[in-house]
Amino acid sequence: MAVMSPRQWALTAVVLAIMLALPLVLPAFWLSGILGRSLVYGIVALSLTFLASYGGFISLAQTMIAGVAGYTVAILAPTAIPASSSALSYWLAMPAALVAATVAGGVIGLIAVRTRDIYLLMITLALAVGFSLFAQSNIDWFNGYEGIRNILGPDIFGYPFRTHLVFYYVSLTVAALLYLLVLYVVRTPFGLTLQGIRDNPRRVSALGFDVALHRVAAFALAGFIAGCGGVLITFYNIGITPSSIGMTATVNVLVMSVIGGLGHPIGAFIGAVIFSLMDTFAATVYDRNRFNTLIGLVFLVIVLVSPDGVLGFGKRLLFWRKPKAREEQTGTH
Repeated sequence: MAVMSPRQWALTAVVLAIMLALPLVLPAFWLSGILGRSLVYGIVALSLTFLASYGGFISLAQTMIAGVAGYTVAILAPTAIPASSSALSYWLAMPAALVAATVAGGVIGLIAVRTRDIYLLMITLALAVGFSLFAQSNIDWFNGYEGIRNILGPDIFGYPFRTHLVFYYVSLTVAALLYLLVLYVVRTPFGLTLQGIRDNPRRVSALGFDVALHRVAAFALAGFIAGCGGVLITFYNIGITPSSIGMTATVNVLVMSVIGGLGHPIGAFIGAVIFSLMDTFAATVYDRNRFNTLIGLVFLVIVLVSPDGVLGFGKRLLFWRKPKAREEQTGTH
């Protein structure tokens, strides 16, 4: 089965071409402050969208898993402040962070494998809040409330990672690869089985598939995706603190996913762009101190008007216009 239709491949290629060309016309602020930020947070939202759309799991632990990867790379980073006695090069710290995130995802899958709906939501939320509080109270590993600073990232072809172009292109490359990975996985036997479990787990179990194992594997894969986002977010913020993985950050990722649309992986990035724009320009549109009110109102309107997010609204608008165009053509003839 093809990963995407020729039309979808063409549309994806056009979007990527536009994204690759944007540095030629946009200032550095837009590259890192808006687009780069949207890409790295969109990766974490992508992990949530993957679980929700193809597995039927709404997990609020994805920000926690991103934090596991972020803290791992920060603890092992050679430039970290405070310095660690177990420091490695960035090229060794990053794979270690991804392994830690994947394992964390699998562990959460084991914990939540027999729960669904609101119970899964509450268990993953409790895990996320618990990890944030643990990081805040732990001084030896996580440096408590202050967190770990000066996580600059590796040099890429001799250029510092914090260079706007380097950060943007690396984030774009990672986001595109993970997006294609999700589209590929959901069309493999594993992905099709996972979707069958989402729709009717008893029937899939009767066919001889291990439902629990598939669910744990889905959480592990989502953990790997969230870990990639967590590493990039740590580089973007030049460090990590407990507040960056706390309740607010957890809810923000959920809002991004829902606003963009949980029905397709691209919705995660659409929601991340909308959220980043609103967060950046809230002071000029509304009151900066009431950003949560503003994003809450937008979230409420989108959920009421289009429960499947901006992506779903765009699809309905497209399909509404097509029949109308055909009617007009039929009437003229």
